[in-house]
Amino acid sequence: MAPKKKYRNRMELLQGTLDMLILQTLQWGPQHGYGIVQALRTRSGEVLQVETGSLYPALHRLERQGWVSSEWKQTESNQRARFYQITAAGKEQLTSDHSRWQQMVEAITAVMQATSNGGGR
Repeated sequence: MAPKKKYRNRMELLQGTLDMLILQTLQWGPQHGYGIVQALRTRSGEVLQVETGSLYPALHRLERQGWVSSEWKQTESNQRARFYQITAAGKEQLTSDHSRWQQMVEAITAVMQATSNGGGR
């Protein structure tokens, strides 16, 4: 198997994908923004590089929708940071998002592996 190449250009996530990834990260436990970014980067083999300009608006949106809650705490380095935690409603949303994501992956895979266009040309 070929080694993973880092994607050097900005990679756009499908709409809603970042929310799903944040919720998944918070399934592993409460985390502050930098920790979420690091978890996504590490777990994706350095492929997903989420910018703070995308992360914090997504976190605020998730909080407004009741899918995450937050509170101020001290980090391990003794700095004050906002820690985010997935809620019961967020877990339900993650289950729904994951199911839709699996359907999308299967549909895209079917198209990409098709040997003909099926259009009869």
